[in-house]
Amino acid sequence: MGNTSQQGLLEPMAFENDTSSRQKKGAHRPVFAEVFHEEGELRDLPKKVHLLVNPFSGKKKGRAVAQRVIELVKEAGVDIATSYSAYSGHLVTMASALVVGESDVIAVVGGDGSLSEAITGRMLLGKKAKDTFAIVPAGTGNSHAHDLNLSSVEQAVEAMLRGRRQALDLAKVELTEGLPGATGETMVRYSHNLVTWGLGVDSTIQAEKMRWMGPIRYDVGILMAIMANRRRTAKLTLDDRFITDDFTLFLVQNTQTGGSLLPLAPGASTDDGLMDIGILKKMTRRDVLKAFGMLKKEGRHVFHPQVDYHRFTSLSIETEEPTAINIDGENIGSTPLNMTVLKHATHIMRPN
Repeated sequence: MGNTSQQGLLEPMAFENDTSSRQKKGAHRPVFAEVFHEEGELRDLPKKVHLLVNPFSGKKKGRAVAQRVIELVKEAGVDIATSYSAYSGHLVTMASALVVGESDVIAVVGGDGSLSEAITGRMLLGKKAKDTFAIVPAGTGNSHAHDLNLSSVEQAVEAMLRGRRQALDLAKVELTEGLPGATGETMVRYSHNLVTWGLGVDSTIQAEKMRWMGPIRYDVGILMAIMANRRRTAKLTLDDRFITDDFTLFLVQNTQTGGSLLPLAPGASTDDGLMDIGILKKMTRRDVLKAFGMLKKEGRHVFHPQVDYHRFTSLSIETEEPTAINIDGENIGSTPLNMTVLKHATHIMRPN
C-alpha cells in the first residue's frame, strides 16, 4: 500500500452521557439510539410461512426449535413449509429457490449467520424490499434477535404472525471468498447485523479452534488476540474520505448488538439508511484491555480516547495482504472489501 496520501475522516460522532447511570470504568453509559425510527405496519396473519432451518445452529438444537415453531404456526391456522440446510451456505440456495407470495413470511431458525444467508439468497434474485423475514433465535450468536427483544420461540412466533412489519437496511458486501490463503473468487453477501475486521476476527478464528471450551472460548480468544497485539495496517474509506494507518479493530454495525450480545454500536438504528462503525485505533495491550472492559460495561467504549465512531453510506477496506473478514458472525471472506448501504432493502417482523 506504500505511503498512501490521506484525506482524513470527518470529525467522529460524539455521544451524550446517560447521567442517570453510574460511572463505570470512568464513564457513564452512553445514550442509546432507537433501534427503529419508523413504527412499522401491522399486518394480517401471513398466508404462508416458509421455514428455513439450520439444524446445526447453536448446540445443534435447530431441529427441535423448528418442531415447536411448526406446532405453534399450525395452531394459528397458518400454512407452513419447512426446509433444513445440510451445509454452510446452503440457506443461500434454499432461499433463492422459494416461491414467495406477497403476504408470506420467510422465517429462519438459527443465528445471525443463518438469517444473513437467507437474506443473501433472496437479494441475489433482486428481491429488494419485497420480502418479509422473521428470525427464531437458535444460534450461538442471536444479536439481531436480541435487538428485536426476542428470546424465546413463543415470542418469535408471535412476532412472526402478529407483529409489525419493519423496514430493514442492509449492507451489500463485496469481498474475496474464503479466509486468507484461499484463492477465492469475489463474492457478494448481504449483511443485516455486523461486519468485523481486525482483532475481533482474529479472536473468533482462535475461538473456533477451541469449541470444546464452550462459550468461554470467545473470551479466551479475545485475550489471546490482545496478547498477540498484531500490527494491522489498512486503508479505510468512508464515503469520499479515507485514511491509511495501523488499526486494532473495525466494528461495522447495522444492529446495536454484536458477538456474545455485546453492545458494540449504541448509536445504530436498523432503518436509518446508514451503517455505523467503531474504529479502534492502534492501541497498547493495556488500552485494548481497557476498551474491551468499557465495551462490556454497556457500551462505554465509545468514550475511550482511542475509539472513533462514524456513520456512512459506503465503505471500503484495503490491505497489503488479504486479511480476514467476519460477516454476521461467520468468518467467510477476506479483503479487499467494498460495502454499500441499501436503505429499506427488505423487511423483518418484530414484536407489536
